[in-house]
Amino acid sequence: MTKKVEIPNQSLQIPKVITQTAKLLQAISPKLATLFAAKLFTTPLKHSIPKRELQMVQNSKQQKLWIPKINKEIHLYHYGQSQKKILLVHGWSGRGTQLVKIADELLDNGFSTISFDAPAHGKSGSNSTLMPEFIASILEIEKQFGPFEFAIGHSLGGMSILNAIKQGLKVKKSVIIGSGDIIQDILDSFVLKMELKPEIALKMKTHFEKKFGEAMENYSASLAAQSVEIPVLIIHDENDDEISVKAAHNIHSNLKNGKILVTEKLGHRKILGDKKVIESIINFISN
Repeated sequence: MTKKVEIPNQSLQIPKVITQTAKLLQAISPKLATLFAAKLFTTPLKHSIPKRELQMVQNSKQQKLWIPKINKEIHLYHYGQSQKKILLVHGWSGRGTQLVKIADELLDNGFSTISFDAPAHGKSGSNSTLMPEFIASILEIEKQFGPFEFAIGHSLGGMSILNAIKQGLKVKKSVIIGSGDIIQDILDSFVLKMELKPEIALKMKTHFEKKFGEAMENYSASLAAQSVEIPVLIIHDENDDEISVKAAHNIHSNLKNGKILVTEKLGHRKILGDKKVIESIINFISN
């Protein structure tokens, strides 16, 4: 019998005190539990910058950029000197330097990159955010510093890029890595980690739609993919325990010009530093 190879659990764990509080609120009032979960859902965790990203921090030109549409300021990283620019977009609870291994290889191949700490992430202001603010940031960065040759995004960053293209972002090709897809699936997964009843995920969706006056599924990656004409490379690991690989296949099936690469044993974050993955990205944008 072949021994199953395990990979480290890379999920962002929710502290026990938070799940206990959520369950207590659920017992008292589903409405209170919904509001509590909604608040947490829009509040990313902030992490210390790991050593592998410090060189990008030290060697990049940094600045603040005001995003008028959302009335928030974000922190930008200009990495490299080439006029051939690539936009990098991190995922939830990530940072503008999180795609450093990809950025380094892009520099070696004659490109420069611009990345950013999304609202409520890294050095950017505010405490809460949602995908529309990622998208607004992308479009304002393009307006101020574009045009970009390509756009590369991880997780929520991948979803945001597809939606930004739908809303007018102009790039020749795009790469999305470990991207989510259906909004309800994302809410369901979050509520499961919170150890709450599935009905809370439906209540959260209703709460957000009333608050913002818009259907959340409008931002599903597979829906945005239907409007994307450019070539898109989808990379996803079959052992990703944050976002199921079914998201990648569904996005792929809705693209007019998509290519999919499914990896093994890399999970949701290790995939960003894998040499073969990075080689595949370089080959895709270079041909």
